[in-house]
Amino acid sequence: MKVVGFAGYSGSGKTTLVERLIPEFRLKGLRVSVVKHAHHRFDIDHVGKDTYRHREAGAFEVVVASDRRLALMREFEQPMQLSVHQLIAELDDGVDWVLVEGFKDSDLRKIEVWRAQSGKPTRYLDDDFIVAIATDSPEQLPHVTQLPVLDLNDAAALGNWLTANATRFDYRLETFA
Repeated sequence: MKVVGFAGYSGSGKTTLVERLIPEFRLKGLRVSVVKHAHHRFDIDHVGKDTYRHREAGAFEVVVASDRRLALMREFEQPMQLSVHQLIAELDDGVDWVLVEGFKDSDLRKIEVWRAQSGKPTRYLDDDFIVAIATDSPEQLPHVTQLPVLDLNDAAALGNWLTANATRFDYRLETFA
């Protein structure tokens, strides 16, 4: 399993980039999973559905499955912040790549997604886990870098760079357990 993070401020283009990378990996015959950090209370369930009613009745976990998909919903009795490694451990181990969106402070190798127009600072000088920068304005990077600078708008080239450097993204959960 290969794991790469995508870190950047809100509005930098992380979601769009991950969304465009998935079909690039699929074209190469690779299985892809995504781990996404949500900052706010979120729900994938709907009022009135059986699974929602089970959760509202107090179920700790609800698994719903069909012949096409499976979803696990787990309710925490106390607020709990799971690490990115705990979330990766929940994934099928037969996946080729895991694309992690968010978790900017994690110890995963990651690509910084940065846009000059955002007015936000870069992170690559202060984060040793950033291995490349994806940007639409390389000439406006505020600091000289030896890191690869990739075109944020060219998902195919970014996917090719990742697969060419795949061994850098090898992941072994036991390393983090």
